[in-house]
Amino acid sequence: MIALISSVPEEGKLSIRQLKKRSVLAGKPVCKGRIHGKEVICMFSGMGKTNAAHAATLLMERFSPGMIILFGVGGAYPSSGLRVGDIAVAEKEVYGDEGVLVRQGFRGTEFMGIPLAKKGRRKYFNEFPLNRELVEKAEEASLRVTGVKSGTFVTVSTCTGTRKRAVALKRRFGAICENMEGASVAHICTLYKTPMVEIRGISNIVEDRDREKWNIGLAAENCQKAVVEFIKRNS
Repeated sequence: MIALISSVPEEGKLSIRQLKKRSVLAGKPVCKGRIHGKEVICMFSGMGKTNAAHAATLLMERFSPGMIILFGVGGAYPSSGLRVGDIAVAEKEVYGDEGVLVRQGFRGTEFMGIPLAKKGRRKYFNEFPLNRELVEKAEEASLRVTGVKSGTFVTVSTCTGTRKRAVALKRRFGAICENMEGASVAHICTLYKTPMVEIRGISNIVEDRDREKWNIGLAAENCQKAVVEFIKRNS
């Protein structure tokens, strides 16, 4: 089984058309069915890290999926090379807020000496790498839809609304885009040893906030097409 997670139903209308069985689990909408012959369950988590981690945990405990695909829209950092409507695929997820602010600036949890997760002997601080083979497959699928780029994603609790902060986050993490859920789902997938893919449509360039320049509809549509193509190629 493949599990899909998106924060809101508006980001998933196209991808769930074939999933006819509808229900609610712990207050979260759930759809089940088949896409290209593959058994799929899709859950809409709600916005933010806590909701996304809750959804991922519910899916793991109730359904034991072989893979989780996190999808939705995201904002691309200036100089990332991404345009509105393009697809971004995560090579690794980074918690952008967890850490400490000292006189010299932001430092992650490694500076504090406190890992966010442990698996065997490995300690995970702010960064959670994703499966390289699946990243490449997601890129190939996305290229059938539009332009695509893979790289580091940053998960934040406060969305960036100024170009100055966007440039600072891009420089700090070497990231191409930001979102509000990814690192928490990667965190849970790491704990459960479940492969994860994160595919996002670019709705806007992160700069001084101007929603007139955004195109959420195009970003969501292209992202879902890429997700369906990815499932097709892995069915």
